[in-house]
Amino acid sequence: MNIVILGGGGFLGRRIARHLATTGTPGGRAVESLTLFDLHEPAPLDAPFPVVCLAGDIVSPPEAAIPPGTDVIFHFAAVVSAQAEADYELGRRVNLRGTDAVVDACRRLVTAGGKPPRVVFTSSVASFSGGQSANLADDARQIPANSYGAQKAAAELILADACRRGFMDTVSLRLPTVIVRPGRPNKAASSFFSAIVREPLLGLETELPVADSFAAWFCGPRAAADWLLHAAAMDSSPLGLDRGINPPGISATIGELLAGLDVVSPGASALVKRVPDPSVEAIVGPWPACFTPVRAHALGFRRHETVVELIRAFVEDDLEATKRDRGLVN
Repeated sequence: MNIVILGGGGFLGRRIARHLATTGTPGGRAVESLTLFDLHEPAPLDAPFPVVCLAGDIVSPPEAAIPPGTDVIFHFAAVVSAQAEADYELGRRVNLRGTDAVVDACRRLVTAGGKPPRVVFTSSVASFSGGQSANLADDARQIPANSYGAQKAAAELILADACRRGFMDTVSLRLPTVIVRPGRPNKAASSFFSAIVREPLLGLETELPVADSFAAWFCGPRAAADWLLHAAAMDSSPLGLDRGINPPGISATIGELLAGLDVVSPGASALVKRVPDPSVEAIVGPWPACFTPVRAHALGFRRHETVVELIRAFVEDDLEATKRDRGLVN
C-alpha cells in the first residue's frame, strides 16, 4: 500500500504517519511507501519503509506529492476556522482550489491506467450549524455559518462528485473538535477548547472566551486517528453517493471539561480565567453541540471514550512532548 498524507507536517498528519511507521498495516495491508507533503517540508520519519518528505503549494503540488501507484491519500491540508474567516481569499485558495488540485492529480493517475485511490478527507463539524440546542441526525443538512465550514462542505461535494466519476474513492469524515491538541495554540477559533485543558496541565494560565455552560462536539486525537485509519481501509461500497460520515464523538460542556481536568489534575482548572470574546463565540457558537451518529456505528467506527479518559490520553501521549516543545522541562 502506497500512502500520501497532504498536510503531513501537521498535528493529525504526523500522528497518522507515526502510527503507520509503528504498525504499517492499515486494514491488514502492508505499507510499501509513505509520502508526506506540506507547505514546509515535514520532519523526517523513521519507518520500516521508504518515506519521502516534500514541501510545496497544495494548489499546484509537484507530481511527486501524489505519485503513480498511490493507493490512499489523506487530505488534511487546510486553512483553519478563524484564519479562513479573517482571510477569505486564503481560505478559498487552500480549502477549495487545493481540493481541486487533489482531484486533478487523481484524474491523472486514473487516466494513466492507475486505480482510483482512496481519498480520506477531513471535513468538520463546522460545516453544520444549529448551535447549543442541536442534536443532528446523519441526514441533517449542512448549513455552515462561517467561511471555513462552507469551504469544507463545498469540498465534500467536489470530492463526492469526483468519486462518482471514478477518479477516486472518497470518504469524508466530519471531525468533531479535536482535543487535547499538543504543542501550542493555533489560529483555529476552537483552539481554546484544547488550551483550557493543556495550559493548566503545563502550569500556565489561559483564557476561556465562552461560558462554562457552552457545549460542543469533541473527540480525542486517539479516536480521530483511529477513525481516519478505519476510513482508509473500510469497505466504502455501503456509502453509495453519500460519502460524508459523522463520526461518533462526545458532547460535553466547558464545565464538564474542567471537572474532568480536576479529576486528572486536582485544582488545575483554577488557572482558567473567564475572558469573554464575542468574536470567537460568533464562530464556534453556531456549531452543533451534539450528533446522533447511527451510520458511523454501523460502518464500524469505534465509540468515543469519556471526558476523563480523553484528558488522561493527552497526559499519556503528549504532555511530556508538549513540555519539551514549550521549553517547560528543567
